[in-house]
Amino acid sequence: MRTDIFARLDREPEPPKIVAPRMSRHRAALFGGTLAFYLAIVFAVLVTSWLVVLDWKVMLFRPYQQWPELHAFLDYYVVLGQRGPTAVMVACWLGWRSWRQHTLRPLLVLGTSLLLLNVTVGAVKLGLGRLGPHYATQIGSAEMFAGGDIFPSGHTANAVVTWGILAYLATTPRARRYLSAVSATVSLGVGLTTVYIGTHWLSDVVLGWAAGLLILLALPWFEPLIARTESWIFDVRERWRERRRAGRPVRAPQGAPQPVLLPQSIAAEGTALAAGAGAPGAHLATGARVRAHTVPTVCPERPAVAPTGTRRAQPDHGSRGATSPARPMTGG
Repeated sequence: MRTDIFARLDREPEPPKIVAPRMSRHRAALFGGTLAFYLAIVFAVLVTSWLVVLDWKVMLFRPYQQWPELHAFLDYYVVLGQRGPTAVMVACWLGWRSWRQHTLRPLLVLGTSLLLLNVTVGAVKLGLGRLGPHYATQIGSAEMFAGGDIFPSGHTANAVVTWGILAYLATTPRARRYLSAVSATVSLGVGLTTVYIGTHWLSDVVLGWAAGLLILLALPWFEPLIARTESWIFDVRERWRERRRAGRPVRAPQGAPQPVLLPQSIAAEGTALAAGAGAPGAHLATGARVRAHTVPTVCPERPAVAPTGTRRAQPDHGSRGATSPARPMTGG
């Protein structure tokens, strides 16, 4: 068993058994309490209550003028709440986890949460139409139904959902606690940063925290749909692979030509082996017969080429007389 740190970068041999969270009574109670708080904030802004007065006091205080040395840092820090950069960063991490664990659940959970965020928060933004502090027209007004789109804060809700997904997908209680603390700190800082810069009212940020928390608490209701979607994607992948294998032409193996034995040689070889198993020359004779029936790989009609520098022996026509019997010599 490997104990070094690089062992955690290897791909697991088989998918782990992941238990998806369920909507327990505790989670359902938290969801109901957060939903009631969400509706109370919306009602307090609609009736121009003390919450709107607090919004104006914070806005007129102008925190970016009180602490200008923080402005340069917070301009970069607020990017942790923008949907594009944060979604790319978290998707890369969850994509690696999906590859390592042979499952698409992390990416599907992220996609589901972002879809819920766009639908719910976007609908409320466009429906209420509140203007931001920089575009306010009347001091003390709630600036509702004026064509704006900042209530609730999208930066804050996105920070809660995007970084909270890491805690939701954690596999151990210890990692879940640490990631929950990190995501809460990041989302709290992003929300207060938007108030410091002056792009959101304080009530916008509070409603954004509640909106993001509602999405995280509601995710267990979508776990069955996520599991069915993952199974369907894997089935489609397997069918595509089978179709690709079926349409691929079968290629003949490219290699040295193999000898072809005729039926007569095969039968003769079997008979020779059965008859003379103990004779040392039987195998040699069988091999000679097999080679006699082997398909030649070189054209036999090609004449042999004499080596360079050698001279062919010419037939000696006078040798014929040397071998013939000598004629008797007669005197003249």
